[in-house]
Amino acid sequence: MVESSGKIHLVEVSAVRLKIAIPETPSHRVLVVEDFAPFRRLICAMLATRPGLEVIGQAADGLEAVQKAADLKPDLILLDIGLPTLNGLECARRIRMLAPQSKIIFLSQESCVDVVREALTLACGYVLKTRATSELLTAIESARS
Repeated sequence: MVESSGKIHLVEVSAVRLKIAIPETPSHRVLVVEDFAPFRRLICAMLATRPGLEVIGQAADGLEAVQKAADLKPDLILLDIGLPTLNGLECARRIRMLAPQSKIIFLSQESCVDVVREALTLACGYVLKTRATSELLTAIESARS
C-alpha cells in the first residue's frame, strides 16, 4: 500500500511501515496565452500529459496575460503574437519588467522574418502554430534547461 502526503510517501512492506523520501520532479509552472480557445485547450491538454509541467493559468488577451504574469510569476509563458487588447510583442516587453524570471516562448502563426526576429529578442524560443504538436515540447524542454 502506498500513501502520499506532500513529499513523503508511506510504503507498507510486510506489515512494516517505512517512510522514504522519493524525490519529485520539480513542477515547471506554465501560463498559456492564446486568444483562440480551441487551440488554447489543445495546448493545455498537451502540457497536461507531461510530468513536471503544470498549467497555472490561461489568458485570452494581452492585458490579461500581463496581469496574470505579474500575479502568478510563472516559470514559462507560451505567448501568441496576434492577441486582442495588446499584441504579444508589447505584452512580452511588459512581462519582462513585471516578471523578469519568466521565460517566454512565442507560439504564433506569424512567419514574417522581421516579426520573428523581434520576437526572439524578447523570448527564448519561437514555435509556429502549425508545428506545435511536433516542436512545442522540445522547445519547452530546451527552455527548462
